[in-house]
Amino acid sequence: MEQITIKDIAKICGVGVSTVSRAINNHSDINQETKEKILQVAKEHNYVPNSSARNLKRYDSKTIAILVKGMTNPLFGTMLTIMEEEIKRNKYALVLRYVKANQDEVDVAIELENERHLRGIVFLGGLFSHSVEKIGLLGVPYIISTVSGITQEIDRNTYSSVAVDDRKESFKAVEYLIKQGHKKIAIITTSEVDQSIGSLRLEGYYSALRKYDIPIRESLIGKMDEKCMEYSYENGYAVMKELLERGEDFTAVFAISDILAIGASRAIVETGKRIPEDYSVVGFDGIDMAGYYNPSLTTMSQPVKELAYETIHILFDVIKGKSGHKHEVLGADLTIGESTRMLGESAVCIGK
Repeated sequence: MEQITIKDIAKICGVGVSTVSRAINNHSDINQETKEKILQVAKEHNYVPNSSARNLKRYDSKTIAILVKGMTNPLFGTMLTIMEEEIKRNKYALVLRYVKANQDEVDVAIELENERHLRGIVFLGGLFSHSVEKIGLLGVPYIISTVSGITQEIDRNTYSSVAVDDRKESFKAVEYLIKQGHKKIAIITTSEVDQSIGSLRLEGYYSALRKYDIPIRESLIGKMDEKCMEYSYENGYAVMKELLERGEDFTAVFAISDILAIGASRAIVETGKRIPEDYSVVGFDGIDMAGYYNPSLTTMSQPVKELAYETIHILFDVIKGKSGHKHEVLGADLTIGESTRMLGESAVCIGK
C-alpha cells in the first residue's frame, strides 16, 4: 500500500498542510483538539515522516525544489532551463512543482520539505503574502524570484529575493508613450484586489500620468475578465474588445504583460484598425513572441537569464555558507518594436 502523506492527512482532517506539519512537529500554536485528531489519523494510517522526525542530517540530501506559480508564463521556460543546468552543475537534484492559482505555495513547500529532505527552495512567480508564523515553518533557505507583494513583516535577513522593480519599469513604459505624444493612454491590468506584480505595474502607470499632469480616466483602466484565465491572450483580447465596443477615446494602450498586449492587438486588428497608425501598443516582459508578432511589440524586456542565474547563485551561496541572504533588484530594457509611433507622424517605426 502506498504510504500516506501529510497532504492526505490534511485532506482527511479538513485542515491545511501547514496545520498537519505543526501538529506532527509538536508546535504549541495549534488547537489541542485539532492536534489530537491529526495525530490519531496519522497513527491509524501508519504515517511515518520521511524526515524521520528531523533526525536526518540536512547534508544527507542534496535536493533543491522549485515551486512555479504561473504555468502560462513563457518567461519561466527559459528560467527553468537555466536553473536546472546550474543545479545539476552543483551536483544537486531538482524537484519541480507547478502550483495552481488556488494553491498555497508554502503548504506545498512544507510537504516537499518533509518528504524530500530539501536543502533549499525557489518560489518562482505568483504572489507571496503569508503570515510570519507560517513562513517560520520552512526549515531550509529559500529565495523568492520574480515575485511581488512579499509580506512586509518578514525579516529580510531570513530570506533572499530577486526581481525587477515592476513599478519603476512600468513607469518607464508609460513615460515612453507620453514622450511619443500620447495623452490618452489605456491600460490592461489586474483587478483592484490584486497585490502582486499587477498592482505594482498599475501604480507605475498612475505615477507616469501624474508626473506629466495627465488626468487619470477610470474608463481607460481595463481590468482582466474574471471569466478568462489571468495573463492570457484571451483575456487581453476580451478587455480590449470591451474598450473598443464602448467607444473609449484613446491613442495608446499599455498592457502589463506581453501576452495581454498580443491578445489586445488581435482585437484591435479585428475591428479594422491598424497598429500603430490608429493605436500604439506597449507590453511588458520581453517574451520571444513579442519580436515575431506582426507588428513586433514594443515592450519592457525583463533580464530573464540574469534573473535565473542570480536566483540560483544566491541560493547556493546561502546553502553553502558563503554569504547571508541577499535582495537583488534588476532593471528592464525598453525594446522598441513596430507597435508604437509618435503622434503626428504617419507610419513611423521608431528605431530598433
